[in-house]
Amino acid sequence: MIAIDSNLLVYAHREDSPWHEPAYDHLLRLAEGRAPWAIPWPCIHEFLAIVTHSRIYAPPTPLETAINQVEAWMESPSLVLLSESENYWTQLGTVLRAARASGPQVHDARVAALCLQHGVMELWTADRDFSRFAGLTVRNPLVG
Repeated sequence: MIAIDSNLLVYAHREDSPWHEPAYDHLLRLAEGRAPWAIPWPCIHEFLAIVTHSRIYAPPTPLETAINQVEAWMESPSLVLLSESENYWTQLGTVLRAARASGPQVHDARVAALCLQHGVMELWTADRDFSRFAGLTVRNPLVG
């Protein structure tokens, strides 16, 4: 299963992104495909926070439009939403310690722990910081 990080969600949504077309195309293929694909809940939260933020985008995405975008992704029958389950805290602690994560890296560790807990084969992201999390295969589908 492939999981999608928030930055690719933002690029796929924001038409003013230089990465819009390839990110949109990748998400569309996943959403219309039969193979399971995933979005961690923290990435949905971060997507909403970023695209509706007036200091990041002028103009920002209206909240209702951003919510509609998330709902459109959720219509994909092959989408799996990754959330915390019973052993999540143990997984997160392991990931945090192994990566020596602190500060903003804790958010990335949370995403990595969810992916590992749910057996994600690959996390698609444009964020190179995820390479610090052992056991998680990370790929940027927008390059090479």
